[in-house]
Amino acid sequence: MSTKTKTKATPATKEKKTVTAEIVTAVITEKATAKRGRPVVGTSVRQAKIAARDARIAAGGSIERGRPANPDSKRQARLSAQAARAAAGVAIKPGRPKGTGTKTETAAVAA
Repeated sequence: MSTKTKTKATPATKEKKTVTAEIVTAVITEKATAKRGRPVVGTSVRQAKIAARDARIAAGGSIERGRPANPDSKRQARLSAQAARAAAGVAIKPGRPKGTGTKTETAAVAA
């Protein structure tokens, strides 16, 4: 059997804890300022692309990414109609409207 004994912390042990905590925080801050990772090559093609993109943004240009949307598609028409309803102040409920699912269709056929 082991017996547990309680020891009172003396001011000297509290002092040691605070000193070690200060040392640990000093070591952590030292490590955080160290340079990490792969070095950046300023003359690389990728860095030139990044600089050109940043210059375009600074000049007020736009960055287009991904596949462009077809403005004549059904989806874009639905999204623009939804945005117009939201701008008009109509409450837009999440999800699909009731009565449009397959469950109601199969229940009507079964009955």
